[in-house]
Amino acid sequence: MGQYVVSPATHPTDCGRFRASFSVHRSQGNGSYCRVFRFDRAFASREAARLFAVTQGWLQTSMPHPPAC
Repeated sequence: MGQYVVSPATHPTDCGRFRASFSVHRSQGNGSYCRVFRFDRAFASREAARLFAVTQGWLQTSMPHPPAC
């Protein structure tokens, strides 16, 4: 099983709130995997958006995934 690297990010909106996103990177052997998740929900603070992104990244990498064919 490869090791995951989760990178949370926040993005300011035009109305002064913040959106959350995160990327997941994994390298295993000669292959690699990278996926970006963006969320529509807006948060009142940058820290709240960051915490949401970290939590969602943890959930994504801790869920069992079916083996690749």
